[in-house]
Amino acid sequence: MSAVHKKIEHIIESQFKAEETFLAEYRRGTYTFEQPFTVENPYLIAPLTALILFETEKEEAITVTVKGTETYGDFHFTTKKERSHTIPVYGLYADAENTVILSDESGAESRVIIRTRPLPELVKRPAYVKENGPHMAEQLMFLSPTSDALIAGYDYRGDCRWYCSLNIVFAVHRLANGNILIGTERLVAPPYNTSGLYEMSLIGKIYTEYRIPGSYHHDHAELPNGDIIALTQDLGSGSVEDVVVLLDRRTGDVKKTWDLKDVLPMGAGAVSRNQNGYDWFHNNAVWYDEKTNSLSLSGRNEDAVVNLDFETGKINWILGDPECWPKEMTDRYFFRTDDETLEWCYGQHACQILPDGDIMLFDNGCWRKKSDPEWYPEGERYSRGVRYEIDTAQMTIRQKWQYGKERGEEVFSPNISNIDYYGEGCYLVHFGSNGHVNGKVCTRTPMAHLAEGEVTFNSVSVELVNDEVMYELRLPASYFRAKKLPLYCEEETLVFGSGKQMGRLGVTEEFETEVPAECGGEIPDSLCLEIREENDRFILHGKFENGQIVMVLLENGGEHHRYFVPTTKHAFSSICVGTFIEHDERIVSHPINKEGLKGCYVIKVLVEDKIYETGISVEC
Repeated sequence: MSAVHKKIEHIIESQFKAEETFLAEYRRGTYTFEQPFTVENPYLIAPLTALILFETEKEEAITVTVKGTETYGDFHFTTKKERSHTIPVYGLYADAENTVILSDESGAESRVIIRTRPLPELVKRPAYVKENGPHMAEQLMFLSPTSDALIAGYDYRGDCRWYCSLNIVFAVHRLANGNILIGTERLVAPPYNTSGLYEMSLIGKIYTEYRIPGSYHHDHAELPNGDIIALTQDLGSGSVEDVVVLLDRRTGDVKKTWDLKDVLPMGAGAVSRNQNGYDWFHNNAVWYDEKTNSLSLSGRNEDAVVNLDFETGKINWILGDPECWPKEMTDRYFFRTDDETLEWCYGQHACQILPDGDIMLFDNGCWRKKSDPEWYPEGERYSRGVRYEIDTAQMTIRQKWQYGKERGEEVFSPNISNIDYYGEGCYLVHFGSNGHVNGKVCTRTPMAHLAEGEVTFNSVSVELVNDEVMYELRLPASYFRAKKLPLYCEEETLVFGSGKQMGRLGVTEEFETEVPAECGGEIPDSLCLEIREENDRFILHGKFENGQIVMVLLENGGEHHRYFVPTTKHAFSSICVGTFIEHDERIVSHPINKEGLKGCYVIKVLVEDKIYETGISVEC
């Protein structure tokens, strides 16, 4: 048999076609305030949104009210003064007839009814919610998943009022222009490293894909000038998740690179079971502090937050348990303390520097010691949000606040999770991976326990004001981070036209040595071989045995390219996102970028000592 050739349209292209279609329909009619044009889910990936368009005789502002089941569930937005009105509608309920009220400046009203479809199973329903309408008014709690679920936003009573049908992952950050920035669904390297970042509006429109040569993982940040800092890696270096890049917002090009291997001895401070030589640092967060012009990076597998000078890339300080680190490093970079209440962080996530210079982070609490690592005693495991006061002149530290220790294993989360700061005494603590295997609390990421028995997933998001729980949301899935955001943002403006791809995926590394092989004839059915072609790459997808030798061969006349396909899976100490993981471990997806290739290439596949004709060619 021949391999299957699937051409996959990029979501940006699909959205542009959909936009052209509904705009053409709108232009064929005459739509007014009393009878507006409405399109549900206009950009295909945000089913609980809609778009309303109409003309008015004069410029005027329109007030929009998306009705909730009660007053606390209402969302409001007032447009700028215009004659041509383009109104995004957010916060619809699933499987319901939603009422949207438009009010003009004279006080006249027009009602629009929008019928929505039921929620898919991958949008999880809350197991528990502590309701608080006044506290959550006009805002949603957005959660990005790491187990089988979709990113979704929940209101004060736990009703889903927004979700995205794409498998977009990792941190959700709102940009200064009101759009959000989040990782793409285009997998580059297992288990979760993707092509880069999407800048999109909550209506679902993707304006830009920022492609990153080493892929994207975990976190990113917007600088005051609009440029983007993103976590990445050097795919050919033999290690992962230890590189940071600065992206030019206008072009997507990499302007600056920080490589942790240049400033830290690999594995210098880690003797815990998180550590391995491949995933030695496991950077899971980046925070830019404008006051000190510095980057703070969270190395889970080093149990340490490392602060770097933005310009030079040199270490300013390291926050963590100094035990097991080289003395010359502890003397120079580590904080000292006489605070007997202070507990160090272990396996931490989501560091951030507060306006007064304090540092907050989520302390996962893995093993809670550096030397002689063992599983923390059953019944005594806990995770917490913690705030430290640091003095970088005297290099001293004290613990200022914590939440979570008192709840023990009820919310223990051995990986992912985050903390957020809304003002003095106002915090969000998100326990993202509180799982159980065969009824006992998971001591590692719940994904790592799947072979041991029945695993249940749980996350707990808690908002506190002066240590009082104001809102709590429990969902039956693991979620990387939680982020409370206003649903409507006055800075956001919907702009029609095609989105664009910026930056580059890079040239895929080739295998230089020719491998002797003979013609294999027809491709065995057992390989389930597919070539999935996208506009900027193609992906070999098939089923291979662990350790089997597999290569992709491209031929264009006398031009030959060879690409080695890894079939042996790396051992990851923390699978932060499992939404890309195949249930059959034999399934392999290996992308080859079109960059550096030009022309029409015939694709062949080598398996062990036989070369198979796929019958497929791709244009690059």
